[in-house]
Amino acid sequence: MKLVRYGRLGREKPGLIDEDGKLRDLSGKISDITVDQLSPKALTKLGRVNSKRLPLVKGRPRYGVPWSGIGKIVCIGLNYADHAKEAGSPIPAEPIIFLKANSALNGPNDNVAIPRGSKKTDWEVEFGVVIGTRAQCVSKRDALSYVAGYTVCNDVSEREFQLERGPTWTKGKSCDTFGPIGPWLVTADEIPNPQRCRLWLDVNGERMQDGNTKTMIFDVATLISYTSKMMSLNPGDVISTGTPPGVGMGMKPPRFLKVGDVVTLGADGLGQQTQKMVAWNKV
Repeated sequence: MKLVRYGRLGREKPGLIDEDGKLRDLSGKISDITVDQLSPKALTKLGRVNSKRLPLVKGRPRYGVPWSGIGKIVCIGLNYADHAKEAGSPIPAEPIIFLKANSALNGPNDNVAIPRGSKKTDWEVEFGVVIGTRAQCVSKRDALSYVAGYTVCNDVSEREFQLERGPTWTKGKSCDTFGPIGPWLVTADEIPNPQRCRLWLDVNGERMQDGNTKTMIFDVATLISYTSKMMSLNPGDVISTGTPPGVGMGMKPPRFLKVGDVVTLGADGLGQQTQKMVAWNKV
């Protein structure tokens, strides 16, 4: 299934994308796509719904974050060797973990605000893993059984805040609107191998990133297992698994986003996002 939430900010309704790529209204079956709907039992029940009998949604409504109640956004740094190289960093011996504040959450096609005083706002297309079952100290062998599905993340980053204002990365990752997620939550049965997913990102129509999850340093199962030994992973938590090469700070000279730029990104089977960069006081 491809689950979505659509409608005005704060008033989203549940929906799904049918086999023909059309948006169907799920509000007659559930009131919202919450973390409770991500359990194996709840997803199995939703999977029995005949999408052709659900009402079609007309027009082109806004998409929100595909599920509500996200507790935390766990991000993985430097998880592609080529990206570590362009960042001038060694390949990590263990996963680098940091958190993005959930106040940064943003719809997949909503505007992204360049923070006040920012000169180094950057892009990062990432493969997102959505937890469906609480995970504590799980093995790599069992790790994927805790996954509800997958999604697209743009780990928007302000590099000065991240790298030049102390050693913690979270401050450069958590600005308001810096967490676009979606457009869909694609259930795990549709992505049998998360290590075979192409990721791409364009800025103003120019291809910047073109990678594949097969080149991750630490694969999805490893990341779930490792992270679950450091903290509980709860239903609705998302792991943003790192970005392939092609970010702005890695260019010579570096290139960063400015007001009016349009970023388009996506992943095989997971859909596409488009964001316009706006001034900090315009959202």
